Amino acid sequence: MCQHEDKYCPRCKQPFECKVGSILLCQCSTVSLNDEERDFIHKQYEDCLCAGCLKALKAQYHQQQFQHKLKGILGVFYKDPSDT
Repeated sequence: MCQHEDKYCPRCKQPFECKVGSILLCQCSTVSLNDEERDFIHKQYEDCLCAGCLKALKAQYHQQQFQHKLKGILGVFYKDPSDT
């Protein structure tokens, strides 16, 4: 028997259906994550997230990685965009 659970995304509070019993049909399976992205998200949230939030957090991870690389290249000339 397939397990389906109505949940609320801990990030955006929107309802979604978690299909942990048939994970390939679950809304989260539409978002491809590598190990680093998955670790980044898991450090912030322990429960399932909606696909929209997974995509947003994936983008946030890559933005942070880009900023980190930029800081490494520019060194003392780097200005953090969050400081503006």
